[in-house]
Amino acid sequence: MARNEQLIRQHKLLQLLELSRFGRTLEELRADLVADLGLSKLHERTVRRDIEALQAAGFDIQSETVQRGRVFKLGQNTTDVHEIGISATELIALSIGRELLYPLMGTQYWRGIETFWNKVQEAVPNGVFDHYARYRAALHVFGSPNKSYERQEGMLKTINRAILEHRVVEIEYQSIGKPVSTRKIEPYGLAVYQSSIYVVAAAPEIADSKERLRNWKLDRFHHAKLLDEYFKPDPKIDLSKHLGRSIGIFSGDSPATVKIKLGRRSASYLSEDPWHPEQTLDRVDDEATILTVPASHPRELLPKVLALGADAEVLEPEEFRKTVADTVQAMADAYQ
Repeated sequence: MARNEQLIRQHKLLQLLELSRFGRTLEELRADLVADLGLSKLHERTVRRDIEALQAAGFDIQSETVQRGRVFKLGQNTTDVHEIGISATELIALSIGRELLYPLMGTQYWRGIETFWNKVQEAVPNGVFDHYARYRAALHVFGSPNKSYERQEGMLKTINRAILEHRVVEIEYQSIGKPVSTRKIEPYGLAVYQSSIYVVAAAPEIADSKERLRNWKLDRFHHAKLLDEYFKPDPKIDLSKHLGRSIGIFSGDSPATVKIKLGRRSASYLSEDPWHPEQTLDRVDDEATILTVPASHPRELLPKVLALGADAEVLEPEEFRKTVADTVQAMADAYQ
């Protein structure tokens, strides 16, 4: 077995033992590893060897015999290593971040967030937590939809493993308005955008390297199967650059430069809440400002422009202007 798979498995073992208050048997640990890592098979002997390797590395993993058999758990020397010292201000910042990540509910990431949050609450002195609670009651975070990825949890684990091991995944995917199709993807990473999780993956059937990388919405996955096929990651791919080229989740190698004429009110909105870090606002006169912003597809720009109403006019490129014009005309026809 490849060394990285062994390291991933042993790291997961530590997480499972850390979460278990009363310990787990080898069979329980084996079953959890199979489920969480998307393994096709795993023998108890392998789990035992992993535990022995962790013990040899200095982790205090103890065992005892209870009614349900021999169980393993972390000893006191391990659980006390990561003692937390945190201030009320840091608690506020952490709790805000936790609430902003509500869309990750149902995933292993959310369980990690909740486990850490519970540890923090148990570790801080009562006085610090009371001080935090008084200030936190005055600050509210809202706007994130009530969304859960519990249904896609198994697929997310499969994709995570594929990213780490550079393996091809066969998916059943349903684009909006289209039937479910089966295809292969080469996953590079994950992105969270406007409360949704996207899989950033290459489509092997596309020859042009500049067009192969796509963003696949996890909500539209019906099934994901890890294949015994491996791909060589393209060293030229930089996910941060790929995701940062445009104002939304659509992305391309060469985004268009869009110019939009804004009224005074919309220009004020865009100066307060920018669409993109590279946007520019050039004032024409007291009533008009030109917004210049990168965008990869008219569909990602459309809802933003429509939200500004008649106070925004797309000037160029022509494709973007026509998309907005056609939509406005269709809306006008529907309301007549």
